[in-house]
Amino acid sequence: MDTLTPHGGILDMLATATLTVKFVLAILVVMSLASWSIIFLKLFTLSTARKEAARDSKLFQESENLKLAMRAVSQHKGSPCYAVGLQAFEELMRMEEADLDPAEKSRVAMDNIRRTLRQAVASELGMLTKSLSFLATCANATPFIGLFGTVWGIMNSFHSIGLQQSAALAAVAPGISEALVATAIGLGVAIPATLAYNFFLGYIRHIERELIGFSGAFLNRIQREVSWSHKPQPRPEAQKPAPRVREDY
Repeated sequence: MDTLTPHGGILDMLATATLTVKFVLAILVVMSLASWSIIFLKLFTLSTARKEAARDSKLFQESENLKLAMRAVSQHKGSPCYAVGLQAFEELMRMEEADLDPAEKSRVAMDNIRRTLRQAVASELGMLTKSLSFLATCANATPFIGLFGTVWGIMNSFHSIGLQQSAALAAVAPGISEALVATAIGLGVAIPATLAYNFFLGYIRHIERELIGFSGAFLNRIQREVSWSHKPQPRPEAQKPAPRVREDY
């Protein structure tokens, strides 16, 4: 640790830092701990969700009918496909019991199920992106928080120059190096948070594609397998007889 700094260890420098710089460093340490906790948690949850979405989307499309497909997906209740499919299936059951004209039921059901699928996908993506905003905050804010500590430390160093009436490097260097530690730690928090945020966005885009594909397969199955979902074709209007022209004119 001592070899990383020109004058003693980092702990020695922090012990002699001003109260403001210590407060800034404490904020950065707390944000770093929270950031790494979110990184490890998201690494596990998003990789699991990605595998489950790909697997259940394939299971759903390969099943013989809608009920068997939902039964296959329900084996993995933590999967995002199960959450999306369950809401759409419940809406389908509600529409099946609705007392509506078949043509009206077909139109309303497909619109309702399409909206339900869209809302369910958005809800799942919202849950998966939860806490990512904190990583974005760490990526953007921590360099400036560290810079604030550095600026404050350098201000104190110049104040010491005035009190000691000496601008010798030995008098100001310790204070400046203490101040620069704040910027270094701020960057140390921001860089992994930025990399993790961008990496997780790629994971979420992949899961979103799987859920959109699953929603399309769900709608296709309804149109193929649910009889009342086929909208009846309107009957052609009876051709009216041409008006007869009176011949006595």
